[in-house]
Amino acid sequence: MATDALSINGLNAFYGESHILHDLSFRLKEGQVLGLLGRNGAGKSTCISAIVGLVRAQAKKIDLFGQSISGLTPETISIRGIGLVPQGRRIFPSLTVYENLTVAARRNRTAAQTGWTLDDVYSAFPRLEERHRQLAGSLSGGEQQMLAISRALMTNPRLLLLDEPSEGLAPQIIAEVAAVLKRLRESGLSIILVEQNIKLAMEIADEVLVLNSGRLAHAGSVESFRSNEKLIEQLLGVY
Repeated sequence: MATDALSINGLNAFYGESHILHDLSFRLKEGQVLGLLGRNGAGKSTCISAIVGLVRAQAKKIDLFGQSISGLTPETISIRGIGLVPQGRRIFPSLTVYENLTVAARRNRTAAQTGWTLDDVYSAFPRLEERHRQLAGSLSGGEQQMLAISRALMTNPRLLLLDEPSEGLAPQIIAEVAAVLKRLRESGLSIILVEQNIKLAMEIADEVLVLNSGRLAHAGSVESFRSNEKLIEQLLGVY
């Protein structure tokens, strides 16, 4: 029987007195990619922040590979095996590309994992190798996104969370990011992908979860969702 990479039951999240997520429950099987979709303000980024402990949250259960991470600090959750590519990149602008990558490096938690090294990152994003001595703050937006993804991979996570990785990128850079995401999926890494680029999300994901005003509006396979034009238009306003 497949293992749950992440299991969430009854998740509620808050910003101050504002109740953002309402009794959200879902599961992500090990080795699968979950596309987390929804209109702006639906609660997608809040969900990611709640999982990694960055916002005030309450839940009956948040388990990472069968172990509870409820109430743990963000640092401890990261060490348990969650890698985050945050919205807005948040690289260290005053450090070089090389320093951004090596400061995040962490060895594998299990021998079964191949692990990401500097050579792997440079192979996936050759431009980072070309600019390895350059200050990260001087990179283009696309290069900074490559760096943010690579930095998360250098932690060798068991679960990778990506919050809008294609936001603001040129089509050519999106294609490069998509190629890396496909490589990660094929490697068996468990992934939650938050995306406004519906085409990209459905190209990468195995399952789709749609939020509406902080509540679960739809959950199911990519295949069934892709074939339901009316549902896509109703929940996302696009097709």
